Amino acid sequence: MAQYNAAAVIPVDAVCRDFFSHLTPQQFMRKANAGEIDLPITRIEQSQKAAVGVHLLDLADWIDKRREAARKENDQMHGRR
Repeated sequence: MAQYNAAAVIPVDAVCRDFFSHLTPQQFMRKANAGEIDLPITRIEQSQKAAVGVHLLDLADWIDKRREAARKENDQMHGRR
C-alpha cells in the first residue's frame, strides 16, 4: 500500500512500470484480457475509455503466488521439501 500511496486501484501504467517492464500497457492489457496474465483488470466505468487498473489486493495475491512458485522451484533445485 505504501508503494502506491494507499490507492485501492493501481493504474495499469504503474503496474507495467513496476512488474511488467518488458510490456507496454497495451500489451499487458491484451495478455491480461486473454488470460495469459492472471490479473483481473478493473475498469472504473463501463466505457472503453474509462481508467483501468489492478486492484491492490489482486496485485498482492499475484505477487504471493509468484513468490510461492519461486520458492517451490528453489526448494526442488536444492532438494528441500
